[in-house]
Amino acid sequence: MGSEDVLSAGERLRRLEAVSDAALSRLDVSDLLDELLERVRDLLDADTATILLLDPHSQQLVATAAKGLEQEVRQGLRIPVGHGFAGGVAQQRRPVVLSEVTEDSVVSPSLLVKGVRSLLGVPILAAGEVVGVLHVGACTPRQFTRDDIRLLELAADRASVAGQIRSRKLDQAAALALQRSLLPPVLPQLPGLTFAARYVPGHDFGIGGDWYDIFTLPSGWVGMVIGDVSGHGLASAIVMGRVRSALRAYSLISDDPAEVLALLDRKVEHFEAGSLTTALYVMIAPDRTELRISSAGHLRPVLAVAGGPGELVEMPIDAPLGIGRPRARRDTVIGFPADGLLLSYTDGLVERRGEVIDVGLKRLTDTVVAGDPEVCAATVMATFGHEQKADDIAIVAVQRTGGCSA
Repeated sequence: MGSEDVLSAGERLRRLEAVSDAALSRLDVSDLLDELLERVRDLLDADTATILLLDPHSQQLVATAAKGLEQEVRQGLRIPVGHGFAGGVAQQRRPVVLSEVTEDSVVSPSLLVKGVRSLLGVPILAAGEVVGVLHVGACTPRQFTRDDIRLLELAADRASVAGQIRSRKLDQAAALALQRSLLPPVLPQLPGLTFAARYVPGHDFGIGGDWYDIFTLPSGWVGMVIGDVSGHGLASAIVMGRVRSALRAYSLISDDPAEVLALLDRKVEHFEAGSLTTALYVMIAPDRTELRISSAGHLRPVLAVAGGPGELVEMPIDAPLGIGRPRARRDTVIGFPADGLLLSYTDGLVERRGEVIDVGLKRLTDTVVAGDPEVCAATVMATFGHEQKADDIAIVAVQRTGGCSA
């Protein structure tokens, strides 16, 4: 290979790297992939360029962006790993050159319709794992060179970054939309009760599995629940939505919170295997004088009475949901005094690294006083919220503001 060829190859790499670096800083992910493929097709003098990203659940490569084979994206082409040319690249985890395309060597009929004769494909890697395949095609027989492979691998590195950004943005957007749709947009206005609530996502993760809900029941009881699904991101938000919907359904069956959580436990264990979920379910009597409370692995709420300090409710904490065949769940019945306030919360409010949780709980009981729930919520978040950035925080406060006939 002469010096002119070396310079030519080096110049091609430099042009690709310069353009893709600039694009990464300013383009939308889909625009970036299109720009990248257009540049790859130009620099490699190829007729087609395609990116297929791996669906980890189905283990199929999904056509995500293409130049010259745009119909593959529109048709939603999926190729199982290990099948055809692209599937072979993903399975072998190395560059593959196909000098002569035949019906037996490819899965996509579009390649044959287009008249592609030769293919070069490389895996798209992220943290050492295959996340997709990038391939280019020529409509005349061609022998791809080592420099062609090197350039396409560099482009695959750029596609990997763009793919991760795209996946993260899609997951975050979907999780945020789902979570916002599940949290009550407006707290109910009910006779004898006043509510306040807060939800703040952890800065390190963006979206988590903390949730709360308040609803009235045909019997006149009011349900108030707060929970925490383990993990973060879209997967946790989806489980959160299913758990919330199931609890609402089971609450129509029984006015016993322990029975409701027992039914929910069976559902989580069977349909959400591997998901650890805690929940605190509080039922407020139609006349507002009584509370029925049951905990599935969730921290005890704080009850504050007029003129007195806040105290943790004396009650048992049963096993979290979904861990398999716990003993019978229990509930606790306590009075709800006039002007009293009950605060429920998730562990992100009081847990700190390097500190036993009792310290945070003591600070919380010292902070909570009976009164306006909005004032209480604001005070609690001002005291605790600025310290905690790693985990979600959710709180719900309810005050009994007067009697209510059954």
